Order: sequence, then C-alpha cells, then structure tokens
Amino acid sequence: MTEPFKPGPEAVDLMARETCFQGFYRLDRLTLRHRLFEGGMGPVINRELFVRHDAVCVLPYDPQQDRVVLIEQFRVGAMGKSETPWLLELVAGLIDKDEEPEEVARREALEEADLQLTSLWPITTYYPSPGGSNERVHLFLGRCDSSGAGGVHGLAEEGEDIRVHVVPFEDALALMRDGRLDNAASMLALQWLALNRTEVRGLWT
Repeated sequence: MTEPFKPGPEAVDLMARETCFQGFYRLDRLTLRHRLFEGGMGPVINRELFVRHDAVCVLPYDPQQDRVVLIEQFRVGAMGKSETPWLLELVAGLIDKDEEPEEVARREALEEADLQLTSLWPITTYYPSPGGSNERVHLFLGRCDSSGAGGVHGLAEEGEDIRVHVVPFEDALALMRDGRLDNAASMLALQWLALNRTEVRGLWT
C-alpha cells in the first residue's frame, strides 16, 4: 500500500470565492488550485459549491416488534427521474439553528412522524455528495414504540405533507432490494441495522 496523502494547510490555495445565488440554499463559485499527489500545485480550477446546512437523518426502529418507521413525501429532485416523485425516506431535518444533531433527530421525529424517540444510536456521519456540496449528514437509529404510528404529519407552514408507514424490518429490506427505497440515507441505515440488529435488539429490549 502506498504512503497515504497527508496534505497540510498549504495544500489548497483558495484564490477567490463569490456567491452566485443566495436563497434558502446558497451557490458559491470558487477559484482555486490544490496540491497534486506527485508534488507541486495543480492548475487553477473553478468549482461551483452548493452550500447547505448539515442534515440529520434517523431511522425509527421498534426493537420489540422488529419494525421500522418510514415516511413518504414529495421530492422535487425525483421529478422526471423516478416513476413517482413521492419517495420513502427516513425522518430528516437540517441543523439550521443552534442545535445538536441529537436534538434535531428528536424534534423531526415528532414533527414528521409524531414519534417519541427514547434512545438514539449514532450510525455514522458522511458527505452525500462532496464533489459539489458541503453538506454533512448525521445518521442515527432511533428507538421508538411503533404501536399506533401512522397518519399524515408535518408542518403546514413548511409545506410538509408526510405520510407515515410502519414496516416490518424484513419488508423494508425487500423494498430496498426492489429499488423502491432508493435514497442513500435510508439504504445506509437499513444495511447498518441488518448487520447490527442482534446487538441492537439485545440492548434495546
């Protein structure tokens, strides 16, 4: 194995940064050059960066019933690319206030699914698309009681219209295998739970 690349502070020369668009999200254009693996600095390049708040995604899991809670809502990014732009997903929200990721997970579970999370299990933190966005996602498993879960929830003032589904764990895996659950956070969380389910149920039941 080759020696790992260990860049220092001088590895990136940020020459200019301008904001091209500022709305709920922001788009910046960066002019920069960076160090090459073989040494020296590379050519000047331009990159657009989608500037987003970091996000929190949580898979509510009922260890007693071995069921997960998924939500379904309209997603504009899926228009024209999927059979339907109503996607099955995890409970999720942005860290757009002075909150810890765990606080966001619990708040969003109440707002989007009317669920109380009694414990949180950190799964991982990752960049969903670092080639063009600075968003980082905090992924959790959340312990819940799925009895009585369901219905339509969300904040009307945020245009949310969210339907809740309670799904046996094995059925959720089948949805993923069939391509009906096709977003990264949901797939990561379900695969993690498939690998760690015995330990989770042992500690949470």
